[in-house]
Amino acid sequence: MHPSHPSRLGGISLAAALLATAAAVVPTTAVAAEAPAPRPSLTTEEQRLSGPVPQEILRRGGFADAAPDFAAALGRTRTLPQAQRLATDEGRRLWRRAVDRAQGRGPGPERAGDLSRDDDRPLYWARLGMTRAVQEWKPAFRLSGAQRTELTGRVERSSRGQDTLDLPAGTQVKRVVITGFDPFQLDADPRRSNPSGAAALALDGTTVDTPAGPARIEAAVFPVRWADFADGTVERTLLPHFRPGPRRVDLFTTISQGRPGRFDVERTNGAWRGGYPDNAGVSRTETVPVPPGVPTVRPQPQWTSTSLPYAAMTAAATGPFPVHDNTEVTEIPAGATEPADRPDGPTPGSTARAGGGGDYLSNEIAYRATLLRDAVRLPVPGGHLHTPVLEFGRGNADPATGTVTDPEFVRNRLAIVAQVRSLTVVAAANARTP
Repeated sequence: MHPSHPSRLGGISLAAALLATAAAVVPTTAVAAEAPAPRPSLTTEEQRLSGPVPQEILRRGGFADAAPDFAAALGRTRTLPQAQRLATDEGRRLWRRAVDRAQGRGPGPERAGDLSRDDDRPLYWARLGMTRAVQEWKPAFRLSGAQRTELTGRVERSSRGQDTLDLPAGTQVKRVVITGFDPFQLDADPRRSNPSGAAALALDGTTVDTPAGPARIEAAVFPVRWADFADGTVERTLLPHFRPGPRRVDLFTTISQGRPGRFDVERTNGAWRGGYPDNAGVSRTETVPVPPGVPTVRPQPQWTSTSLPYAAMTAAATGPFPVHDNTEVTEIPAGATEPADRPDGPTPGSTARAGGGGDYLSNEIAYRATLLRDAVRLPVPGGHLHTPVLEFGRGNADPATGTVTDPEFVRNRLAIVAQVRSLTVVAAANARTP
C-alpha cells in the first residue's frame, strides 16, 4: 500500500482495543471486592460500521447476519472458556464463509447477496461487527479488560485465516503462502476494496498447476494497523510455516495494493515507518520495531531483499497489467542527514526511509516477512508483490454520489486477482528450494 505517495502504497494490533483496566486498590487488612471492569469504547474502525455504506455492503454481500448471530451466541455463554471457544470457532467460520463465497461455493444470490462474489469487503465489515459485539457484550460472569481484549484477538486471528494455514506434507506438491490486506483509507471513501484481500480469499486452499508440478496455496489477511504489526501478528502467523519440517513453505508472497495500472515486484524493503495514519487513525514514525520473543537478525538491518524470481515474474505474460522489477528506495546515505531517492537500491551503510514499497504497512509486512526468513535461514523464495490500485468506474469516483459497486470496478478486481494467481504460478514454477 502506498498512501503517502500516489506512486508507492502500503497496508496493524488491536491498539484501539488494548485498553487498560482501572487498578483496584486492595486494603492490606481485608480482601476488597473488585469492581467490574469497565466496558471498552468502540474502536475507530468499529465506529465506521454504523454508516450506510458498510451496512449496504453487509446486506448486499449476504453477511448482515454474521455479527447479530455471533452476539446472540456470545450472550448464551456462561464461562470464559466457552466464550473463547466461540470466538475462535465463529471467527474461523466467518473466514471459511468468505472463502467459499469468493470461490463460488455456498448459498445462491438469494442468500449470498447480489455483490460480486470476488468482493472482499463483506468479510471486513462483518469482522468488525463481531469485534464490536465483543466490546458491547455484558457477560453473565466477571470479565476483565484483558480477557475481553484476548477474545477480540481470537476473533481477529481466526477470521483472517491466520490460524488455519494448512500446508500439505510431501514432495509432490509445492507449499505456497500468500497474504493480503484489509481495505484502507476508508474515511476518504468507505466503499473501498483491497484487491490483495480479494486475492487471498480467491486463492486460499486452492491447488494450481505449474510447469514444475502442483502448488498448494494457503492465504491469510492482515489489518491495516501499526500496533498489530508491532505486537507480532506477522511473525506469529508465519513463523510456524517457516520452521523446518515436512510442511515448511516453499514460497511466500506478501501482497498489497500499490500504484495505478501496474504490478511491482519489490526488490528492497526498508526498516522505516513513515507515519501515515492507519485504519485506527494512528500514526507511527520510527524504525520498524521487532517484537520480543521472535527470531531476528542482530543488529537489526536497515534493508532486506526479495528472493522471489523477479526476472521470471516480470518477463512472463501473466495478464493485462505490466509487471515491474521495482528497485527504487529512499535512503539517508552514510554520513549524510537528508533523504535521497535511489533508483537502483540502497548504498552501503545507508539508513532506510522507504523501501520499494514505500514506508507504510505493505513495506513493513515485506520487511518483517523477509527479516524472519533471514533469521531462521529459510532457503526459499519470498518477497512482496504490489497490485494495481483498484478504481471505481468512470462516473462512479465520487463517494458522495457514487454506488458501492459498478461493472468496471468488478472487472478490474477480477483481472487483478486473476493476474495474482498467474504470477503465483510463475513464481512457484521458478522457485528453487532444497
